[in-house]
Amino acid sequence: MSMYGRDPWGGPLEINATDSATDDDRSRNLQDLDRAALSRPLDETQQSWLLGPGEQKKKKYVDLGCIIVSRKIFVWTVGTLLFSAFLAGFVTLIVKTVPRHHHKHPPPDNYTLALHKALMFFNAQKSGKLPKHNNVSWRGNSCLQDGKGDGVSAAIKDLVGGYYDAGDAIKFNFPQSFAITMLSWSVIEYSAKYDAAGELSHVKELIKWGTDYFLKTFNSTADSITTLAAQVGVGDTSGGSTTPNDHYCWMRPEDIDYDRPVTECHSCSDLAAEMAAALAAASIVFKDNKAYSKKLVHGATTLFRFAREQRGRYSAGSSEASIFYNSTSYWDEFVWGGAWMYYATGNSSYLKLATAPGLAKHAGAFWGGPDYGVFSWDNKLAGAQVLLSRLRLFLSPGYPYEEILRTFHNQTSIVMCSYLPVFTSFNRTKGNLSYFTPFP
Repeated sequence: MSMYGRDPWGGPLEINATDSATDDDRSRNLQDLDRAALSRPLDETQQSWLLGPGEQKKKKYVDLGCIIVSRKIFVWTVGTLLFSAFLAGFVTLIVKTVPRHHHKHPPPDNYTLALHKALMFFNAQKSGKLPKHNNVSWRGNSCLQDGKGDGVSAAIKDLVGGYYDAGDAIKFNFPQSFAITMLSWSVIEYSAKYDAAGELSHVKELIKWGTDYFLKTFNSTADSITTLAAQVGVGDTSGGSTTPNDHYCWMRPEDIDYDRPVTECHSCSDLAAEMAAALAAASIVFKDNKAYSKKLVHGATTLFRFAREQRGRYSAGSSEASIFYNSTSYWDEFVWGGAWMYYATGNSSYLKLATAPGLAKHAGAFWGGPDYGVFSWDNKLAGAQVLLSRLRLFLSPGYPYEEILRTFHNQTSIVMCSYLPVFTSFNRTKGNLSYFTPFP
């Protein structure tokens, strides 16, 4: 007996009578099997295998890899981005192709133009190694050996820099220091106006060009000195000398190759006090630069002490200075310099000196004269009175200064009125400008 209980062969191929069925019955049975098979849902792979290609529905979602989004939202997003890019490009094209109308700034007023020209004059007068941004194209480095020749004091090793006086190449330190004092005063009072005109940085650079040079004219690191450089170069041709100098041979400073002597002074109260005023006023301009401001104050203190201790006029022993820039006294410089030293340091001893009635009397504050009220490089009394009147108006220091400050205030008011055409204190030009004093 077989272990399977039946013929493993499966029996003969003949159809037994008992299993026989008609073709119609078999067909019906197959159809029923097909329906049963198709009643179960088929996946996509089965459909492709069994049914072949056919019409498929569109997907409702888009797989972006990291996220699945709605097809509708995806289409709207892509379309919006493309439209935005097109619109941005179109607007950019219009902006670049449409001609632009630039609104010009109004031209500067006449006072601003005058300020530009006045400051350009200082650039044209610069001596030494010029900075690259100097705005006078036809000027170059000049007189780079000033102060380096024989016969100059050991404390003065280098006098390169500073400003030439006028059309010549002499450096007169007396009027030059007065010019720097006035530039500094104008910045202290009107820095906002300079800034609005675009000249604040420029004028501060001009002031520093002068003060850097002044610090070379004496031993600025010392507390006391015995000598001060008063002048570089000479211009006297009255003796018939044929030695080249700044008046005998007129030429561009860049072409000067002859020796330029240095004039020193050992008792020059007017020059030293004026230079002290210049450094003191500049220290206020550069108060944001504490190191440099402190350096200027120290130099001013040394110079003012020298002015008080070594009395004398700088032009008394110098024929050059007496010819070109003669100083008539040094008392006005004591008042002027003392006032600036007080403003720079706050030391009341300077204010006490500047308001001393005896000093004011020597300076000519209580008597008239042809030059009374004239403010110049020689006579600083009128400017000193304005400076001290300002102190009374803004700070009102009171006793013991009030009496002399009130006197200065009243005198300043009288002097200011005397400048008006209704008064006849000064001669006037055809253009109705006050004509104070002729150049010596």
